[in-house]
Amino acid sequence: MNDFTLNGQQNLILLVDDLATNLHVLVSALKTDFRLKTATSGASALMLMENKAELPKILILDVKMPGMSGIEVLSKMRNDPRLCDIPVILVSADASEKNELDGLNLGADDYLVKPISANTLIVRVQNLIQRNAERSKLRLASYVFNYSGEAIMITDSNNRILDVNSSFCKMTGYDKAQVLCKNPSILSAGRNTKEEYRVMWDTILTEGYWQGEIWDKRRDGTTYPKMLTISVVRDRTGGIEFYLASFVDISRYKDAEKRIKHLAHHDSLTELPNRLHLQVFLEQTMYIAQRKSERLAVMFLDLDRFKNINDTLGHPIGDTLLIQVATRLKRCMRTYDMVARLGGDEFVVVMRGRDVDSAAAKVAAKINQYLSEPFLIGTHTLRVSTSIGIAIYPDNAEKIDDLMKNADTAMYFAKEDGGNTFRFFLADMNKHAYEKLSMENQLYVALERKEFQLYYQLQLDDKGKPLGAEALIRWIHPERGMVSPMMFIPLAEEFGLILQIGHWVLEQACAQIKNWQENELTRHLILAVNVSARQFCLPDFSQEVQQIVLKHGINPALLKLEITESLLLKNIEDIISTMNELRLFGIQFSLDDFGTGYSCLQYLKRLPLNQLKIDKSFINDLATDANDVAIVRTIINMAKNMNLDVIAEGVETEKQRAILLSNGCTHFQGYLFSKPVPIEVFEILLKKLEA
Repeated sequence: MNDFTLNGQQNLILLVDDLATNLHVLVSALKTDFRLKTATSGASALMLMENKAELPKILILDVKMPGMSGIEVLSKMRNDPRLCDIPVILVSADASEKNELDGLNLGADDYLVKPISANTLIVRVQNLIQRNAERSKLRLASYVFNYSGEAIMITDSNNRILDVNSSFCKMTGYDKAQVLCKNPSILSAGRNTKEEYRVMWDTILTEGYWQGEIWDKRRDGTTYPKMLTISVVRDRTGGIEFYLASFVDISRYKDAEKRIKHLAHHDSLTELPNRLHLQVFLEQTMYIAQRKSERLAVMFLDLDRFKNINDTLGHPIGDTLLIQVATRLKRCMRTYDMVARLGGDEFVVVMRGRDVDSAAAKVAAKINQYLSEPFLIGTHTLRVSTSIGIAIYPDNAEKIDDLMKNADTAMYFAKEDGGNTFRFFLADMNKHAYEKLSMENQLYVALERKEFQLYYQLQLDDKGKPLGAEALIRWIHPERGMVSPMMFIPLAEEFGLILQIGHWVLEQACAQIKNWQENELTRHLILAVNVSARQFCLPDFSQEVQQIVLKHGINPALLKLEITESLLLKNIEDIISTMNELRLFGIQFSLDDFGTGYSCLQYLKRLPLNQLKIDKSFINDLATDANDVAIVRTIINMAKNMNLDVIAEGVETEKQRAILLSNGCTHFQGYLFSKPVPIEVFEILLKKLEA
């Protein structure tokens, strides 16, 4: 048995003949174009094919051989699943019709009579290889057609159904016999317009291909959306021979898309429209009011004493109450009005009409009445009321933000009047501006008299080891006592005093780090300081920070600046430049309130951050809201993938901590560990933890 192998040729041919001279003739004719193997008997040929991993593309087989004839070899091959598809050319010196018929009946692909012309042999072999390749493609196409997960339909040039696969029958509910020779329009749900179909067919006929979404109907009458692809199959003359259509049911994707859109525009707790939806609705309603010469009423609602219920009975009871409040509010509305939830216990109602003042007053009174009735939640009978402020467009404001602001102002007047009532916005309510001015003056005095103080809230790792603290400013007013930062920080931002306050905070924080550096117990602690967007955007902010650090002689790595997502709305390139400069100096950065603002991931990956801080709003309902768990898990995984630390703020319960731990969060801050406390109390707490 000789082995003729020609490198570089793809197709292997096995030549079988008991006479060496005949093999020599075959080899001489084929050796230029093919890799060759030879066998001198039928038995050795079968053994060669059984023992080799690579099977020949073609077998050229002598009919008459001693021991086992070519006809017997062919018979064994056709009964062997491994060898049955190998093309066979029978070769014989016997030109009798019987031998040829016997071979062809057993499945021979060709029959040649000796002596054989070399050119004839090459052409027959090449043609057979080509036909076999085409048969392989047809077998593959048939397999794809029969076993594809997509529904496939073939129609003729007149768009009559010729064939469908099993996935088609499964998806549509029709048997093949029920649709053959029918027009595919039997599947139409009637939801697509004639114009849509016209455009579809124009595209198919001009471009030979179309893909898009249409609605179809199953045999049982149910409708469903599908992604349909139609291709034209043309004959050699360019005429249309077939249309090949494949499609998949995209109901799940459409449902998911609808759900995502709903979640983007609706509050997950109450299912009411959210702030984003309210903004869009207000813009549209203002346009309609202008066009119809109507007026618009915006009603700002805030529940009275809701915080007491939340603090006393817990968030689950509070959430249930909010759901029932939303239900009652919807009962008070006309069909074309809107009630939305801004967040917390704040709701907004939008109404329009020519006599909208009177309608708003009636609806507000109705809301006050409905919400003052008892709420039954489990074993609790709860009573709340609501304060309502009403602003009218265009009387009180012509812009959405101003209208909302005025409604909010009126609501505070209703609350100051004892709650459970409503007030229309009036021009003299601008006395609120004078109160703000008074607060501004008091802030200046507070700076001069050093009424501010830094409090420190502990930050720990998963083993309870102190990592550092967040420095939080407090205003100890000589008459009012402790003034919440929620009251004076926004005013300081508005009046520009935040720059002086921010500088003072940095000075105090660095002085404290200096004290810690001199103590073995605290020298490793990192102090986080909040920096306002306005302060950070100062041209010389980087120099300011570096000078303060050098002045106090501290390790810059122990100072961490916390920035908020609102900062990213500024000139991002300048922000990144300032951050890079400070990072090179050694300062750390944490992105505060992550997930609540306007983070753009394109920019986020460029920021030289050390840490992401998960906002308290995602932690509050972690034990009861699967959406919050999913969001927190996503933030943690993203932070890890970006090689960032992640810290959760607002951790108040062991359950929250356990969920955070199970999802990979290892840094914590919140009332579970410590409230913000003066430095003396903080350092006592440190000693207890280290003990």
